[in-house]
Amino acid sequence: MNSDLQSVLDLLDEESSISPERAEAIKKAVKSADKKLTIAEFKLQRTEKVKRTTSILLEETIEELELKRKTVEESKEELQLSLAELKETQEQLIQQEKLASLGQLTAGIAHEIKNPLNFVNNFAELSVELLQEIREEMKLIKARRGDSIPDSALVEISDLVDDIETNLKKIHEHGSRADSIVKSMLQHSRGGDGTLEPTDLNQLVKEYVNLTFHGMRAGKHPINVDIDLQLDEDVEEIPLMAENFSRVILNLCNNAFDAMRSKAKSETSNTGGESYQPKLTIRTRLQQNYALVEIEDNGPGIPPEVKNKILQPFFTTKKGKEGTGLGLSITNDIIKMHRGSLQIISERGKTIFSIRIPLEP
Repeated sequence: MNSDLQSVLDLLDEESSISPERAEAIKKAVKSADKKLTIAEFKLQRTEKVKRTTSILLEETIEELELKRKTVEESKEELQLSLAELKETQEQLIQQEKLASLGQLTAGIAHEIKNPLNFVNNFAELSVELLQEIREEMKLIKARRGDSIPDSALVEISDLVDDIETNLKKIHEHGSRADSIVKSMLQHSRGGDGTLEPTDLNQLVKEYVNLTFHGMRAGKHPINVDIDLQLDEDVEEIPLMAENFSRVILNLCNNAFDAMRSKAKSETSNTGGESYQPKLTIRTRLQQNYALVEIEDNGPGIPPEVKNKILQPFFTTKKGKEGTGLGLSITNDIIKMHRGSLQIISERGKTIFSIRIPLEP
């Protein structure tokens, strides 16, 4: 019983002026009030308990909703990133398709150029042979007619023939050079059939380094580069898929030119560019059972966080649509096709791509 109501009952027992009937009625009313008060307190306690439970559940619900909200936001960010990557990949694939189409177009152009080049080279060679016949005829004429033909005239004609022969040899030399470039373009555009054949490594490296250099010089942003070919004469023919391995040389040289162009641009902005001279060094040498090819540039170097990713497909540091991010990935795949390995050594101001190709297939 409530303590206050108990006090009322105690006072009622002590009070003698109230009749027993009246006192009994008051006690009954007090007990009824106590019962109602007890019920009210119980309901109040239960209400408080429900309130506390509801409050706890509400807090848990709020926390859960907050977690779900964060999860939804994270999912949204991931979806946005995935969408951006998908768009970038789509652009790269489109660019790659354009490059493939360009390769086919280049092959067609190269094929068309090759035919007139063959005529130029063949007729230049034939003309040199005809000049030799003219010399022999001049000797016969001189022998038959004796002094009737002045020596000065014969000397003058001989000099003219020599000049024509020199010019024709130059035409043949440069025509052969152009023919070699066209052959390289055709081989590069056609790709290989997967067959390893004995290939002069030094000749292939020299040919495609020069081809890449002249391609860079004819491009939109040419730079002056010192080319240092350190080709070991002991390296002879090794088993290669020449058409495929040529892409390795092209890709690595193009990357080196891009890196040195970037550094030259930075140096020009900071110091006028006079202190920096781009240099590309190509080395070949034998190393136990391997042929070693090193392509070294004196560009800015590759940051460690980038170095670990550059062989991944579609990874590129070039802005916009300048790069597809496939060059080094394809390069690494081609080297693996030759059972070789690619090592990247880079520090500030220097990067070396080191390729090892087994001497035995």
